[in-house]
Amino acid sequence: MSASQSDSEETNFDQSLEKLERSLFSLKDRYAQVQRDQQRKAALETQKESAKLKTELREIEQQLEELEINLESRLFSWSGLREIFWLAVRFGGLGIAIGWSLALVTLKDPAPTPSTPSSLSSPK
Repeated sequence: MSASQSDSEETNFDQSLEKLERSLFSLKDRYAQVQRDQQRKAALETQKESAKLKTELREIEQQLEELEINLESRLFSWSGLREIFWLAVRFGGLGIAIGWSLALVTLKDPAPTPSTPSSLSSPK
């Protein structure tokens, strides 16, 4: 082998080695980028799921508020007040009727008043 031939082989080897090193660095950079992108994707999916859950939570809270309003309106309805009103009228009227009846009975047949003591203790 001649010196010029060994120099050219050495140069080719150095160039191939440099090219291989650049390819290796490029591959390492690409691998690091893929790892960063996968981590970012996982974080975004978590945020997406969290946002979806928040939306569902808001919808559930809204439905609960609507149900609460419906239940309150059922508990406090005009028909319920109407029933309470008529109960008060019925029992209040019954009380008044019983009171008047007792008053009439006592006025028709008043209790006898005791005799005056002056007639009993008159001097004889």
